[in-house]
Amino acid sequence: MNQSTIVLTVLCVVLASTTALLWLRLRAKRRAAATSTAWHATVEQSPHGALLVNARTLRIIATNAALRGESGFSEVELSQLTLQQLFVDDESPDSWIRRLRAPDPQAPMHVHQCSKNGLQTDVEITGYPVETGRERMLGYSTRDITLRSKFETRLLEKQQHLDHLAHHDQLTGLPNRLFLAANLPAALEDAQRIGEMLAVLFLDLDRFKHINDSSGHETGDLLLKTVAQRIRNTMRSEDLVVRMGGDEFIVVLKGVRHTEQVNEAASRITESLSSPIVINGRPLITTASIGVSVYPRDGADMGELLRHSDTAMYQAKERGRNNCQVFSPFMDQRLKQRIAIETNLRLALQAQQLDVYYQPIVDIVSQKVVALESLLRWKHPSHGFIAPARFIGIAEDSGLIVPIGEFVLERVLQDAQRWRQAGYTLVPIALNVSAAQLQRSDLAAAIVKLTNLHGLEPSLLQIELTESTIFERREGRNGEPNEDAVAHLRDLGVRISIDDFGTGYSSLSYLKRWTIDYLKIDRSFIRDLVTDPSDLAIVGAIIAMARHLHIPVIAEGIEGWQQLEKLRDMGCALAQGHLFAKPTPPHRCHRFLSGAPIDLINRERRADPLETTASWARPA
Repeated sequence: MNQSTIVLTVLCVVLASTTALLWLRLRAKRRAAATSTAWHATVEQSPHGALLVNARTLRIIATNAALRGESGFSEVELSQLTLQQLFVDDESPDSWIRRLRAPDPQAPMHVHQCSKNGLQTDVEITGYPVETGRERMLGYSTRDITLRSKFETRLLEKQQHLDHLAHHDQLTGLPNRLFLAANLPAALEDAQRIGEMLAVLFLDLDRFKHINDSSGHETGDLLLKTVAQRIRNTMRSEDLVVRMGGDEFIVVLKGVRHTEQVNEAASRITESLSSPIVINGRPLITTASIGVSVYPRDGADMGELLRHSDTAMYQAKERGRNNCQVFSPFMDQRLKQRIAIETNLRLALQAQQLDVYYQPIVDIVSQKVVALESLLRWKHPSHGFIAPARFIGIAEDSGLIVPIGEFVLERVLQDAQRWRQAGYTLVPIALNVSAAQLQRSDLAAAIVKLTNLHGLEPSLLQIELTESTIFERREGRNGEPNEDAVAHLRDLGVRISIDDFGTGYSSLSYLKRWTIDYLKIDRSFIRDLVTDPSDLAIVGAIIAMARHLHIPVIAEGIEGWQQLEKLRDMGCALAQGHLFAKPTPPHRCHRFLSGAPIDLINRERRADPLETTASWARPA
């Protein structure tokens, strides 16, 4: 084969190859055009935006009328843009391009769609592959979610608002109990991880109920708001201040390295509350009792820490209020005993374990019984007699003092009725009434009802009130001042006696303002009357003052002849104590009602049940 033939053959082959390549390219274009035409026919009438793009370059190949209308671009203008120019996202450019080239049809993307006027619209785009033969394309549909985004934003804001309301106190703006439950466990985990302590301070305002009842709930609310702000201002930003409800607050101190930090925080709170809070032009003073528990020493979780700080707070209350106490295991033991006593006391009311004994009040000169004092006794089936000092305070705090007081009143009147039916001469009977009982019950109405039932006169009764009853709780039932409640008793003919005089406020103002029938000198002054000049002077002053006010004085706790002689020399009129008789059950009280003088020489020497009681029942 000559050279010309060879050249001709090569040219033919090249021509054939070129022709075939051109034919293939033309066929591909026709297929793409057909695909584009089919795509147009499918989506052109769609109400949502749609576009076709090159999967490799992401350049826009075709769009529908809806997209052009939304964006404001013409079809030619859109064909000059890439997908990442039309849609904007907050991701990095490389990451955004990778997501656009490999879309997940099941995972729409929320992006911003650019428009010709420069504005951006919130849209949701969904991508899917489009088969066109050799060249890979991507189809995208768009959906305007501007209204949905606004709705979702408003819904989120509403949800956040509701969440804030659910976790914050509406009055003070402080976080509430739910917030504490959600955040304290995490704070404990942080403290454990970094090896630091965490302190929980439980605050309860002192005598807030008195302010709330006497000045009105509006004043009480304003006081709480100011107190909350003062507490918040004394704490660091990382510390948590919570209003648990009512007048109770919790402070969580984070990052505690030594206990002195806790003492300093408590001192700052106490100091912040020491200055008067002026509300409606009226200065109010409030203090707080604070109990402290420390993680991990006093508890490993939220429940233990709150319970132990609450226990310590009650210890602060018992120690006079306006102080801070740190939890100790001894407090927990006392709390358990307190709960056990309250539980057993409730059962005692139902099981008829309570009884009333009587001790005579004697005229010192004639040694005749002029009155009887009723004394509550509780005989526990396992622990024997329990001293009243052990359970009366618990009864007051728990509200049991009201049914107990009703029981004592009814039992006294039942005993008096039986004595009268037996032919004995009745003498006035004294009943001890606590502040809680005077406040929570309608004592005058109860006396009228029960005396009528038993055919007795209210004048048979003598009510003994402590000075704290008068001053610590000035408000009685239904907001009635204690002074008015006592006045109603006097209107019935009931006598009024001030018990334990000298140990409380000992204010002369109420002796002048109120009509008092008797003053009882506390036994703590009588005990060392013979040996302590100070006690002798105090007792002498009380007797002299009462004589000028024409108020008879009763000295309680007389146990020896020398005490009796001293009191007789000072002009004390009446006396009560073991020298005359120990508390006696009702069926043995006939000797007090005979009208004869008490025989101090041959009197029966029976032991007081409380002297032989078990240690569990004795006051701590």
